[in-house]
Amino acid sequence: MEPLTEKQQRILAFIESRLREGKPPSQREIARHFHLAQNAVYQLVRYLRTKRYLIDSGGHRGLRLSNEYLDGKSKAHGVPIVGRVAAGEPILAQENVEGYADLNDFFGLHEDVFLLKVSGDSMVDEGIMDGDYVAVQPGDKIENGRIGVVLLEDEATVKRIYLQRGRIALQPANKAAGYKTRYVKRGNQRVRIVGKVIGCIRKM
Repeated sequence: MEPLTEKQQRILAFIESRLREGKPPSQREIARHFHLAQNAVYQLVRYLRTKRYLIDSGGHRGLRLSNEYLDGKSKAHGVPIVGRVAAGEPILAQENVEGYADLNDFFGLHEDVFLLKVSGDSMVDEGIMDGDYVAVQPGDKIENGRIGVVLLEDEATVKRIYLQRGRIALQPANKAAGYKTRYVKRGNQRVRIVGKVIGCIRKM
């Protein structure tokens, strides 16, 4: 199947998660979730249909996953490994699936958990090293002080997250290197909490 852009992958993942819940989303709901214009969502959904990831069964909430896409997913097992995430300065985290790690049964992970590969050393004091994989539970809510992944426009970074009045503090953990806490304004549509880190996997 034809590969997707990062934005198309995010739209597809959202539609797929809603379909798993038995709540097919409307295009208006997709637009609201991603803070996009409805015309932009219409174009993105049209691309997903053209690339044979989605079919439209008609009606207000008629989006469905195509059999071709479902057949391809059934051949892949385990937790998807997607892109890279920075521990240091943020880098582009393109959500292209690089492979699959068969860890669900071993770790008891939920099916929506995914892995991100860490690049950088700003979280070494938390035991997260350059080249590690962090297991991420998706969601836009996170407990204050929890390690999580934040998307800054098209860049992602893993940090300890503190939700403060009017801003979000992204705190590194490498005293020796002297990395500084980064602050971003709360409510900025370009800033989004991707999920919380629930584990770290290291290839020895």
